[in-house]
Amino acid sequence: MLVNFFKYQATGNDFVIINNLTNIFNKNDTKLIARLCNRRFGIGADGLILLESSSDFDFKMIYFNADGRESSMCGNGGRCIVAFARRMGIIKDTAVFAAVDGQHEAKIEATQISLKMQDVKLIENKGGGIILDTGSPHYVSMCKDLGNLNVQIEGAKIRNNSLFLENGINVNFVDPIDSENFAIRTYERGVEGETLSCGTGATAVAIAMHASQKTNSNCITLQTQGGDLEVRFRFKHASYIDIWLRGSVNYVYEGSFEHNF
Repeated sequence: MLVNFFKYQATGNDFVIINNLTNIFNKNDTKLIARLCNRRFGIGADGLILLESSSDFDFKMIYFNADGRESSMCGNGGRCIVAFARRMGIIKDTAVFAAVDGQHEAKIEATQISLKMQDVKLIENKGGGIILDTGSPHYVSMCKDLGNLNVQIEGAKIRNNSLFLENGINVNFVDPIDSENFAIRTYERGVEGETLSCGTGATAVAIAMHASQKTNSNCITLQTQGGDLEVRFRFKHASYIDIWLRGSVNYVYEGSFEHNF
């Protein structure tokens, strides 16, 4: 049996997306998902996303890392699945969908898609960095020479630190450009390497920079390796609320594969 797939990318963070409204795809087959995400033996992607039906929302998003395991929220993946849902005629210019971390809202403006993220209430200093969860756990560290940093080596050191081994953590290195613009590079767990962009990572960096008083702005631009992302938020009663992640999303191509690939 042939299974259709669609390839999308959001500032270089790329995903295989499958319409699973009729449950044609076996989401327990971690080996298949890992093969599909493999860049030499499969389609190639940072992760795989299933669009499934929901009785309470427009649709449900299920996200898998490139290693084949179901994972926590993916911000860029969430923006890509919104673009895909519109392409499928499931939504128009707005959406409310379910993900592993709860309900998300989204807005579409041409190629720009905004995604509302979960509130952030807990921010900690741990292991020499700032720790917070923006749907996925993130470590944020300042870096003065970001362009020459070996993210693969330095990111892996932190990701595999015994402090974070229980659930793993994503690692973000950030270099301030000015008070409203920050360059970032991210090492993602599950990919076990650097990705060109990370939506939950960009969100984490924006909030961490505000929390550590590196900026007073509530609208921050994050320059990733794959393009710019914008994060807006409000700070109220020691919590970050009304958080929106905005950036471009692009359809790349579509195809099909044998289910026993």
